[in-house]
Amino acid sequence: MPSTLRVGFAGTPDFAADILAALLASQHQVVCVFTQPDRPAGRGRKPQASPVKQLAEQHQLPVHQPLKLRDEESRAPLAAADLDVLVVAAYGLILPAEVLELPRFGALNVHASLLPRWRGAAPIQRAIEHGDSESGVTIMQMDEGLDTGDMLLKKTVPIDTTTTGGSLHDALATAGAEAIVTALNEIAAHQQRIAGTPQPQQGVSYAAKLSKAEALLDFTAAASDLARRVRAFNPWPVCWAYAGDSTLRVWEAHAEQCSYAAAPGTILSADSHGILVACAEGALRISRAQLPGTRPLEVKELLSSPKRADLLPQGSMLNAQEAH
Repeated sequence: MPSTLRVGFAGTPDFAADILAALLASQHQVVCVFTQPDRPAGRGRKPQASPVKQLAEQHQLPVHQPLKLRDEESRAPLAAADLDVLVVAAYGLILPAEVLELPRFGALNVHASLLPRWRGAAPIQRAIEHGDSESGVTIMQMDEGLDTGDMLLKKTVPIDTTTTGGSLHDALATAGAEAIVTALNEIAAHQQRIAGTPQPQQGVSYAAKLSKAEALLDFTAAASDLARRVRAFNPWPVCWAYAGDSTLRVWEAHAEQCSYAAAPGTILSADSHGILVACAEGALRISRAQLPGTRPLEVKELLSSPKRADLLPQGSMLNAQEAH
């Protein structure tokens, strides 16, 4: 009969919940779950449980939500769990050496990039934004550094001109779920840690945390750069620009390599084919967008919406700052 590992899990968002679901469906036993404290969310700003907590409670798993893991009291449930391995995916807390040393086989991280590229908080979006042709997941033996541990296993996922932050997230969650179960099965079969490969110093890059401010489109950039950013930031934080005194959220767009004698941000045309906006290089054709009071709409439908209020006529401007 296959060996079963006692597994602890630490994670918070949807990506992590997908990994936890794969562990629950595997031969291994998840004995405790750590996740971020409930945070205010929604219009009512009521505390909301993380996706990981919701899934763990559905399976009657003990859930712990410490603010930090620096003291013995917060680490006590981990120490008492007698873990073979701790699996970590998008947890959001730094794990000190004392935590990493508790499980028999250490802690494994499911990281959503092909390390050492895109260490850090937002590897999925940064890969698209910077024009990478592929991404993937790396199963890493955790150390005290920021995503610096030895690499145990990788799975590659391609990125094309239709890939969004959302679609790549889902593909990487699937790949990560398969990879971590493979890694655990190998550990269980041999009852020892997997021999890892140290990360090379060449090719290291850092994926800074996303902010709403950087989603504001600046049309003095190249259209190709903006098109990648639109895809990367869909479904969050969603790119946008000022349209007069209102705002236009841009959900889908692509670059057209063309030249126009118009200032960046000028709407060159607005019709059933999209909203074509002049950029420093080329033009950005917006095909799906959202005005205040509407849901995201195809441009053809948006332009016929009474909510439009003639905000997008040819010759008007989309700006990176509010009109006065």
